[in-house]
Amino acid sequence: MSKKKDFEVFQSATGLGLKALRKFKVEEEIIEYTGRHITDEDLSDEPNLYLFQLNEDNYIDGSGPSNLARYINHSCKPNAQAFVSDDEKQITIEAIKPIKRGDEIVINYGKEYFDAYIAPIGCGCAKCKSKRKKS
Repeated sequence: MSKKKDFEVFQSATGLGLKALRKFKVEEEIIEYTGRHITDEDLSDEPNLYLFQLNEDNYIDGSGPSNLARYINHSCKPNAQAFVSDDEKQITIEAIKPIKRGDEIVINYGKEYFDAYIAPIGCGCAKCKSKRKKS
């Protein structure tokens, strides 16, 4: 598992982001998404942008600042992916492409999150920005 010194929180094009301070190989575990475990019953009506779903009824509330993985931004062309453990109690982020020192670590947040929170304001990822420039 990576250490805190393997990352840097920085000001990215879309807000705070997480930058790799070392290389990561494909399928290498990068970081764990940590936080308080909550159930459907614990959910409030207030939106929480840091909820990560473990299964149908359980989530990790990653809103605490000690959860460095919360700074991973969305991209429509990600270099990492979230995986739920077999026992559905843990979420890890793994590289799906080689990540170089200095690269921003990005995942695809999924259609539901994208439609609810990103699409209304426009996607700011590099792929979408490039697409808009071309049109």
